[in-house]
Amino acid sequence: MPTPGQQPTFVLVRPQMGENIGAAARAMWNFGLDRMRIVAPRDGWPSERAVAMASGAGRLLDEALLSDDLAGALDESTFTFATTARARGLTKPVFSPEGAMKLAGEKLAAGEKVAVMFGPERTGLENDEVARANALISVPVNPEFASLNLAQCVLLLGYEWRRQQGDIVHERMEVARGGDIATAKDVESLGAHFEERLDSAGFFYPPEKAQGMKTNLRNMWSRMPLTRADVQMLHGLLRQLVRGKD
Repeated sequence: MPTPGQQPTFVLVRPQMGENIGAAARAMWNFGLDRMRIVAPRDGWPSERAVAMASGAGRLLDEALLSDDLAGALDESTFTFATTARARGLTKPVFSPEGAMKLAGEKLAAGEKVAVMFGPERTGLENDEVARANALISVPVNPEFASLNLAQCVLLLGYEWRRQQGDIVHERMEVARGGDIATAKDVESLGAHFEERLDSAGFFYPPEKAQGMKTNLRNMWSRMPLTRADVQMLHGLLRQLVRGKD
């Protein structure tokens, strides 16, 4: 795994709109990437529109390296990916975004320098630009509408980079402030309270099915991600429902 300071460089080739450059910077910084190179932007550089769209990621634009040509932008790279939405008729390995960022991490950890090229919004990379890449990245999109916005493509690769670094938690419980998770003792007390009240109401009938019904009820409680506040509320709800009936 690469060290925290190691990351791929994202190279925007002939981007057409300042807004898309700014949105790409914002997408990069969302996932901790801050190495951008810009090749021959159509509307010149610097760009006020790019800065406005970048919002809190303006530092990336301040530090972005501007190149007149692609060769200059890739001069330090030892391995380059080219993003493409269509077949190019070139013999090259083709990776999914996930596979590409996994390989990028391995190469960076081995001391290499990795670049990822993104083409202009209207046409994508030209074949002679793709020919400079060591491998391609192809996104599994709808073949009838394969075009991705520049910033969308940058965002997708940024997410996959972050995911490959092990920083993605795939599932967690969001607990409200002050909402401690209920303990097994809390849930046991709640289950006993419900069983007692339901038993008094004649719910567990017929008798031969009572134990199975109680087991199902306990199983239901165990599947619910209850907080202590939830348990207290359910205790109160139950007491209120039976008030005056005891």
